Amino acid sequence: MSERLNALAEAGVSIWLDDLSRERIETGNLADLIKNDSVVGVTTNPTIFASALSDGERYDDQVTALAKKGASIDDAVFELTTHDVREACDVLADTWRATDGIDGRVSIEVSPDIAHDTDGTTAMAQKLWQAVDRPNLFIKIPATTEGAPAITSALAEGISVNVTLIFGLERYEGVMDAFLAGLEQARENGKDLSQIHSVASFFVSRVDSEIDKRLDAIDDPAKVDRAAQLKGKAGIANARLAFQRFERVFSDDRFLELRSLGAREQRPLWASTGVKNPDYSDTMYVTELVAPNTVNTMPEKTLQAFADHGEVHGDQVSGHYDDAQQVMDALAELGIDYDDVIAALEKEGVEKFAKSWEELTDTVKSSLEGAAR
Repeated sequence: MSERLNALAEAGVSIWLDDLSRERIETGNLADLIKNDSVVGVTTNPTIFASALSDGERYDDQVTALAKKGASIDDAVFELTTHDVREACDVLADTWRATDGIDGRVSIEVSPDIAHDTDGTTAMAQKLWQAVDRPNLFIKIPATTEGAPAITSALAEGISVNVTLIFGLERYEGVMDAFLAGLEQARENGKDLSQIHSVASFFVSRVDSEIDKRLDAIDDPAKVDRAAQLKGKAGIANARLAFQRFERVFSDDRFLELRSLGAREQRPLWASTGVKNPDYSDTMYVTELVAPNTVNTMPEKTLQAFADHGEVHGDQVSGHYDDAQQVMDALAELGIDYDDVIAALEKEGVEKFAKSWEELTDTVKSSLEGAAR
């Protein structure tokens, strides 16, 4: 077992793999990662599925069967992806049981063409939940304005939710409010609150990518040096301030009343933790965001890097709120408009989501056409 990853897990961080393929499942690779690398969950997205389908022959028989029965592209995407997620849920079932449902989770995303459609998102969440039919499933719903009521509706029906594409603090507070409203409605619906779980996926590296770009554009001689010093600081500072809000919301009477009925917190999940700037440490979004009761979902490259040379220095989030606020204040003094940054990232996030889905449907379309020849 990787000692470094084990130390990370011992510090209270749930290690999830941001990748899935049928090959990982069938070769036992996913089981090995669970056994040897402290992996206790899996997240997926359309890009991950597109890559798996384009590179793997293990889908050929199912694709051929779908082509023979004349399945539409959308139906084929649904069947292929839910199959893999169902199998991954089964691989992680022991982890789910051992952690009382906290971990052992696999996430699958609603389609992006309904990201701004509340009713459509709610219906798709229910369809995915029923199709996979595993209690350790998470339905990923984007944190758009229209997504918030869908999050509440899904939770109210007892569906566990991974809220994705969260970049800003105000949006995150709205997500937590949607979560609490969902639990309150679930209580009214007679649901067992202890069986409803959720994570809030707060994106990290993309914040640095956007803000670093704006810092690089500063050409005022009086500000250039300070701008350079702040590069690579915003993503971690933003996440730390998000955790401060998490602590406040989930120690408030509104949640404590729900907790008395068995409710669990909606844990923060650090997403987009692969480092995009080669000048930065390849484990910085793991080491600097260690905190108990959090999830860090990593691409395999980041997981391997941490296993090789990652370091755990205890809780790096709680107690660092003043420093984080100083970073954000310094950025504002340089003219970096936080609200504009977050708006740009949210818009870009949904667009990337849609593009990834298009890549997935194109891949499935080609596979179906090839199987039909």
